[in-house]
Amino acid sequence: MATYKKRGAKKSATNAGQTEQKIESTTAEVFETLDTSASKTEAFVAKYQNIILVGIGVITLGVLGYLAYDTYVSTPKKNEAISELNQAQYYFNLAVNGEDSDGLFEQSIEGGAGKYGFKDIIENYSNTEASNLATYSTGMAYFNIKDYQQAIDYLSDFSSDDVLLSSLAMGVTGDAYAQLGDNAKALSFYKKAFGENENDYTTPKYLFKAALISDLLEKKGEALKYFQRIQKEFPTSLQASQIEIQIGRLEN
Repeated sequence: MATYKKRGAKKSATNAGQTEQKIESTTAEVFETLDTSASKTEAFVAKYQNIILVGIGVITLGVLGYLAYDTYVSTPKKNEAISELNQAQYYFNLAVNGEDSDGLFEQSIEGGAGKYGFKDIIENYSNTEASNLATYSTGMAYFNIKDYQQAIDYLSDFSSDDVLLSSLAMGVTGDAYAQLGDNAKALSFYKKAFGENENDYTTPKYLFKAALISDLLEKKGEALKYFQRIQKEFPTSLQASQIEIQIGRLEN
């Protein structure tokens, strides 16, 4: 006859006692390990306390030094650079609208009346936005006085997140290469100029120039493609008023 254990029967007292002893032993080992680790940590800190404090001090001084530099050196330098740039840019603007343009462009580049020109700003305020803009304006000034290689050199050093300025810099670089007779280089920069940022001003302007240079390079199909794009995408642009004649000439 089969026998069954009753539900709810008490577990063996011996087994329970052994389990409790194991738990207590394990707990003791854990605490002993923690105590040992803590002692080692305290000993480490005590031994290397000076080194740790020096390390913290160096980090703190570094942060404070950066903040001081930014407050008392970097920011004033940027403000000073902008002030100098305004004066050089004043001569540049006079040159664009004045009669003695070559002399004024030279003055904007080299400086005058005790004030810095664009070159001085580039040299004395490197890594500032003013220096970067001075690089752009120097290139433009050299282009206006027909020193095309200098224009290329300076405009090649210019970079900006302003897509309009970037497009103009590339486009004028293309103009400079065209003036030097390097039509292949001119075309490559016109392509960069109209591909940099699509807008109603620079895109049709440099598409048109790219088309003319492509025509000179005997790339009639490419030239036609650029003219047709102006006709289709920029019908109200200044360049569009001349497109039908150009397209008709190439098609016939």
